[in-house]
Amino acid sequence: MLALAAAGVGTRYLFDTHAKPAQADAPERIAWSQCNVNCGGNCVFQWHVKDGKITYMESDTTGSSDFQARACLRGRSMRRWLNSPDRLLYPMKRVGKRGEGKFERISWEEAISIIHDKLDYIIKTYGNESIFINYATGMYSSMGRNPSKRLLSLLGGFVNQGADYSTHMLQCVMPYMFGSDKKKGSVFSPYDNVNASSFSEAALHSDLVVMFGNSPAETRMGGANAVWDFARVREAVKARGGKIINIDYRMNESASGHADEWLPIRTGTDAALCAALIYEFIKNGGTDEEFLEQYCVGWDERTMPEKHKGKHASYKDYVLGLGADKTAKTPEWAEPITQIPASRIRDLARLLMQAKAPFVCQGWGPQRHSNGEDTTRAICMVPIALGKIGLPGTNTGQREAEPPTYLVGSLPFKNPVKTTLPVYQYLNAIDHGHTMTKTNAGITGADKLSSDIKCLWNYAGNCLTNQHGDINYTHEILADDTKCEFILVWDTVLTDSAKYADILLPDAMRSEQLNMQTQGYSEYYTGVTVGGPAQKAPGECRSSYDVCADIAETFGLRDKFTEGRTHDEWTRYLYEQGAAKDGQMPSWEQILKQGVYKRECKPAIGLKKFRDDPIANPLGTPSGKIEIFSEALDTIAHTWELKEGEEIHAIPVFWPGPEGYGCTTEEFPLYCSGFHHKSRTHSSFGFIDVLEQAARQQMWINPIDADKRGIHNGDTCAVKSPAGEIRIEARVTPRVIPGTIAIPQGAWHKADMNGNKIDTGACINTLTTYRPTPLAKGNGPSHSIIVQVTKASA
Repeated sequence: MLALAAAGVGTRYLFDTHAKPAQADAPERIAWSQCNVNCGGNCVFQWHVKDGKITYMESDTTGSSDFQARACLRGRSMRRWLNSPDRLLYPMKRVGKRGEGKFERISWEEAISIIHDKLDYIIKTYGNESIFINYATGMYSSMGRNPSKRLLSLLGGFVNQGADYSTHMLQCVMPYMFGSDKKKGSVFSPYDNVNASSFSEAALHSDLVVMFGNSPAETRMGGANAVWDFARVREAVKARGGKIINIDYRMNESASGHADEWLPIRTGTDAALCAALIYEFIKNGGTDEEFLEQYCVGWDERTMPEKHKGKHASYKDYVLGLGADKTAKTPEWAEPITQIPASRIRDLARLLMQAKAPFVCQGWGPQRHSNGEDTTRAICMVPIALGKIGLPGTNTGQREAEPPTYLVGSLPFKNPVKTTLPVYQYLNAIDHGHTMTKTNAGITGADKLSSDIKCLWNYAGNCLTNQHGDINYTHEILADDTKCEFILVWDTVLTDSAKYADILLPDAMRSEQLNMQTQGYSEYYTGVTVGGPAQKAPGECRSSYDVCADIAETFGLRDKFTEGRTHDEWTRYLYEQGAAKDGQMPSWEQILKQGVYKRECKPAIGLKKFRDDPIANPLGTPSGKIEIFSEALDTIAHTWELKEGEEIHAIPVFWPGPEGYGCTTEEFPLYCSGFHHKSRTHSSFGFIDVLEQAARQQMWINPIDADKRGIHNGDTCAVKSPAGEIRIEARVTPRVIPGTIAIPQGAWHKADMNGNKIDTGACINTLTTYRPTPLAKGNGPSHSIIVQVTKASA
C-alpha cells in the first residue's frame, strides 16, 4: 500500500519552488483563458507565458474600462491552483476503504481497462438506468463536462439529472405559476431574460429595488458578474432619489455600508413577510385589482378555478384570514415570525405602493430552505399584487435576468435514457432506487427507477459529500461498496468527494489545453473566449475528451465518439458553428489572435410580451395566466406519497418547514443558515491558502447569543445539529440577526470518519439533515438547520 504522496496526491516534492526565473530576453506570449468555476462569471484571464511557464496573470484589458470581464480575488489566485503541489498527477485506484482516501498509482492503460470492465459489467447486470453522472459544477467549458455524457450515451445512456443544487426548489415549483408547456406559451426558467428583468433595466427606470437574500457582491463577484451590474443599479437608483433595500438575515456585502438599506429577517420567514406586505396593500388600496383579474388565476374568489370557488382557497382569502387557518396576515402576525417590527413592515409596504417602478428580486438563498417551494412564489406575489410586472423598471420577483445568447455550444450528445432523477436524490437512489417513483421521489420521464444506482460518474465536482447534505449519513451509504459498486472521480485535487473514488483520474485544467467558453450566465452581456494552452499539464494529467475517446475505443466506439475530430478540432468546429449562426463573431483565425469577443445585450423586462398582450402571448400554464392558485399543485398535494411533516400547497403560503421557524428545541435553540463566501465558489478554491487567510471560515453570531455562551471573537466553537458537529472560529457581530448563526458554505470537510466524525474544516453540510423537499425533492435543508453553539473545550 502506498501513501497518498507517493501515489500522486499532495506530491509537493514534484514542484521546484526555487526554480530559476525565465531569462529576461525570452519571448513572452499571451494565452487566453477563463475562470471556469460556477459563480456565473467566467471572467477573462490573460496568462503571460515565458519558456513554457506562466509567469503572471492579467485579467481582461480589452475594450472600454466599463465593459471588461476582470477577475475577482478568487480568479486572480488561479495560478496557485494550476501550479499547486496538491495537484493530482497520475491515475490511481482505491486500496483502502471507501472514504479513507488511500490510493495507489496505476497506469492509464490499467485505469481505462478497469473502467471498461466495470461499465461493461454494470450495464449487462443492472442496465443503463443504474448509471448516474453526479451533479458537478467545477468546470464550465465547451469541452469540459460533455465528453463523459457523450461516451455514456453511446454505451446506452444514463439516468438524467433533474434540476440542480442552485435553484432546485424554484425550478420545480415556479413553472406551476409562470408556465411549463411550450405549446401553450412562455415557460419558466431561472436562466433567461424572459421570466426576469435585467439589472440594466433597473438602472434605467427603477425608483426602488427590494432584494430578498440577494448579494451579488459575494455570490457573483468579478467584472463578468452581476456585482458590476448591481453597482450601476445602485448609483442610478440613488441618483434618482430612490432606495435599495436588502432583506437578509445578515448584513451581507451588498448591503454593507448602506445601513438604511438592510432589513434584518429571521432566516426562512420571507413568505410571512410577503403575506404581511400584501395585507397592507389590500387594506390601503395598493393592489391592482384590474391586473389581477385579467392576468391571474387564484388571487380572489372571482379568479379561482370554477371547481374551487366558494372554499376560501384563494391567496387573498389566505392573507385576509378567511382561509383554512382563519388568521389574518397582519404585520403584527408577521412580527414575531420574521423578527421585523410591524411598523417597519408597514413602512416597506408604503414604499412599495408609492414606487412607480419597483424592482423586486430574490437571490437563490430564500428558496434553498425546507419551505423554499412556497417562499420563492411568495416573493413573486409582491410585484404581482401591485400589478408591477412587465413594465419598465419592474421585475417578476425572480433573480435578475441572465444573458439571452450563448454564442458557442458544447460537445453534443444524445442520451437514449429519458428517466430523470432529482439531483439531490442520488443518495436515496443508491440506497433504495428501485422503490423510487414519480409520486414518492419526483422521478420524471418514467414512472419509476428500474434499478438502484450502481455506478456514479463524478467529473469536476464535490457534491458526493461536501456540497451534498448530512455528510455523516452520506458517508455511511457511500462507504458501503455493495450498494454503489463503482465510483469514478475525475478532478485536479483531492477533494472530500474524491476520497470516495474507486478510480481517481487527474484532469488537465482548461489553461493546460486549448479551451473555449461563452460568457457566464450572470453579467448581462454575451461573448466568447478562446485560448491556450498556457503551459503543459503536470504529471500524466490528460483532457477528459482524450481519455473518453480511449475508453470508447475499448468498446469499439472511438470513431462514433470522435467523428474523426481531435479535442482541438472539435473546439474549432463548435466555434465555427456558433459563428455561422451568429453572423457577427470573428473568424477562427481572428479569435485565436484576439482571444476575447464580447458585446452588450439590450435591457430586458421580464414577462413584457405577456403584459403587453396576454391573449397573443400567453404563459405556458393551463390557463395561460399567472397561476397563483395551481390546480396541478393541489392535485399533487392530494395524490403524492408525502412523508410525515411534508406539505405541498396550491398557493404560496407561509409554512415553516422542517427545522424552520418554531422548530428549535432546548437541545438545539438556534437557527443556522449558510451563505456564499468570498474566498470560494461553492467549494472551488477551498484549498488555496491565501484565500483562506483573506476570508477565514468563521461563524457569524450576534453579541446577544455570544454573551449568553461566553463566546468572544476568535474563540473556537462547537456547533452541533441533529446531524453532526463541527469546530469553527467565532465572529461576534451585530451583522447577523439574534437567534440565528451564519456559516459560510463550501469549506472542505475534515473529519476522522472512523472516529468521532467531528468536522474541523467547518463544512456546513456536516450539520444539514438529509431530507429532500416535498415537491422538488431538492436541497432545502441547506439553509434550514437548528443547532446549539458552545465554546469548544481545549
